[in-house]
Amino acid sequence: MRGRSFRPKESSLRETKIPCQSNEFVLELLRGVRLHFDRFIKDLKPSDLEKAQLGLGHSYSRAKVKFNVNRVDNMVIQAIFLLDTLDKDINTFSMRVREWYSWHFPELVKIISDNYLYAKIAKFVENKAELSEIHIPALADIVGDEDKAKEIVEAAKASMGQDLSPIDLINVQQFAQRVMDLSEYRKKLYEYLVTKMNDIAPNLASLIGEVVGARLISHAGSLSNLAKCPSSTLQILGAEKALFRALKTRGNTPKYGLIFHSSFIGRASARNKGRLARYLANKCSIASRIDCFSEMNTSIFGAKLREQVEERLDFYDKGIAPRKNVDVMKAAIESIGSQDADDGQKEEASVKKSKKRKSKGEAVNGEPMDEDKPTEVAANGDASVEPGTEKKKKKKKHKLAQEQQEDGVATEAVNGANGNDIEENRTAKKKKKDREELDGDVHMETEKKKKKKKKAKTEDDE
Repeated sequence: MRGRSFRPKESSLRETKIPCQSNEFVLELLRGVRLHFDRFIKDLKPSDLEKAQLGLGHSYSRAKVKFNVNRVDNMVIQAIFLLDTLDKDINTFSMRVREWYSWHFPELVKIISDNYLYAKIAKFVENKAELSEIHIPALADIVGDEDKAKEIVEAAKASMGQDLSPIDLINVQQFAQRVMDLSEYRKKLYEYLVTKMNDIAPNLASLIGEVVGARLISHAGSLSNLAKCPSSTLQILGAEKALFRALKTRGNTPKYGLIFHSSFIGRASARNKGRLARYLANKCSIASRIDCFSEMNTSIFGAKLREQVEERLDFYDKGIAPRKNVDVMKAAIESIGSQDADDGQKEEASVKKSKKRKSKGEAVNGEPMDEDKPTEVAANGDASVEPGTEKKKKKKKHKLAQEQQEDGVATEAVNGANGNDIEENRTAKKKKKDREELDGDVHMETEKKKKKKKKAKTEDDE
């Protein structure tokens, strides 16, 4: 420690004019002070230090948790988990409805394949014996096809199913209603997920889709964790079991994980699936980093990255050369700048409109001057306004406008005829001005020369 030089920092000397030292020796001293702090102060107890450390830890965790409310990715993670569980539950419940109601009306399963529609029709029909041709319009509204509605009615007439008691039919109806409610809630939850993804990760959502993007975020743990992942990790995210099995058995490692659910992988040929998965993971990594670390909430980068993936697909299929990444990013930045300029112009226009409206409101609300009040003194001395005055004023205005238009046409014709004369007059005036300026300069120079001669003479006389 003897050979080290303790030179004060220049910035600290300039600002405070107090020399200070900052090196490893000072850090070690401070660490020792922190370690034995309770011995330096008499009244301080070790329990007090523990309380202070606990409070500091709580305040630090609160500060870490205090993010932007609209950009909390925890809601997306919970929503995608709930969406997956709802899909499983709705499938199992709808299969149970099909099995339960098939005892009464087995032919309905072959006619209608959609689970939600099947539950809706099971609730509407209830007892197949009561179904007749009167119910065809209502069934057509539910199914959306009149032929299918007629087919359901005909199948109900010749059905081989057994009759159910009214209590059993009520239970089936209630269960079908529960399945319908779950399906409707699932639709609302999906809309909520789409809106949250457009707020939190708009570029990732526009590139790969809301559901796949939300699955990637939930699997990584958070958007910041996903942004920190390299593209190679993001590519096989969700296929960890296959990866470790391949590493253990020394087999082929997986080419894709959750990215496989993207439409791009399905559109690629079997030969190019791995190459496209690697390229798509690269673009998803870029999009997640933009969403995590940028303050602007735009989906322009995601749209441009999606265009790049489309171009890469065309390159694999048709051989069309794609654009470079630098050019695409420049175009995205330019489009963001133009969008900001348009938004600024719109804001200025709205401010001007509001000012005009305010001025108009003040003019309407304010009382007119005495000179502007249209009053006519009658024979009795009272101010009375004739009902036809407004019409007369409008006619006069119209006539004045017509006369002004005619005068304007005439003046244009005269100006067209005398245009050359005006130009000549202008050139003559310019020449006169130039001459006057030259004369003035010559006059000034002569006066200066005379003054110099006078000074020289006075000096000689002296």
